[in-house]
Amino acid sequence: MTEAPADVPQELMAELGRRFSEAQLVEIVATIAWENYRARFNRAFGVREMGFSDGAACALPEHKFA
Repeated sequence: MTEAPADVPQELMAELGRRFSEAQLVEIVATIAWENYRARFNRAFGVREMGFSDGAACALPEHKFA
């Protein structure tokens, strides 16, 4: 979704459709689109990190799908 052009293979959508409900897919796609928008907006205006989270990352355990 974040590439140009934003082509998402039907096979990928079909696989996601087996794992998530339609409502969940809408939320996932909307979140990806919003983050892509923010990243491009910030880049266009030269917005850079401010260092608020330096060293404050919290690693999450890896989730394995069946």
